[in-house]
Amino acid sequence: METRSRSERTADSRALILDAAVACLVSDGYAGASTLAVQARAGVSRGRLLHHFPSREELLVAAASHLVNEMLTEAADEAEQLAVTDPVERVERCVELNWALFQKPPFWAAMELWNAARTDRALRAALAPEERRINQAIRAAADRIWGPAAVASPRYPVLRELLFTSMRGVAIAYSFEDRPAATDPHLAIWKDLARQMLG
Repeated sequence: METRSRSERTADSRALILDAAVACLVSDGYAGASTLAVQARAGVSRGRLLHHFPSREELLVAAASHLVNEMLTEAADEAEQLAVTDPVERVERCVELNWALFQKPPFWAAMELWNAARTDRALRAALAPEERRINQAIRAAADRIWGPAAVASPRYPVLRELLFTSMRGVAIAYSFEDRPAATDPHLAIWKDLARQMLG
């Protein structure tokens, strides 16, 4: 029988807690993501949770960062497997991959935190440095999705920022609207914009 090292057990319990925190954020919102709710969902002791995350703010910020990193890696890996040589088709697939990121649980977990941070000073203080790191990771993942040819375009940084802010804004409407994101009318606009800006 294999025995796991202490560091492996620590990493496992930390990941379990982070996954439970993200699940609480997505299903119950910031108000429902208390440390007690996370502890219950993760099935760990109070001491174990507090050992890893001494405050609720640290826990929730780490949870959002944890899943965002996983999501971005998955999206970038998916983009690298695109067997698309036609430049127009590749632009369209890249826009679709970018938009798909805003339909996943990490986006909604982040939305809960951003909204709560507006009035919660402790959360805002914990979130600010991590938010900068997450934004850098998002840009790096976007660069991998688009690939070297697009990234080399002088207008690419502007396109990347426009798509990110526009997609984030449109995604918020899905809090209230029950319609398939894959048929959103903005997709055609984003694709057209990308084709024009990248030439």
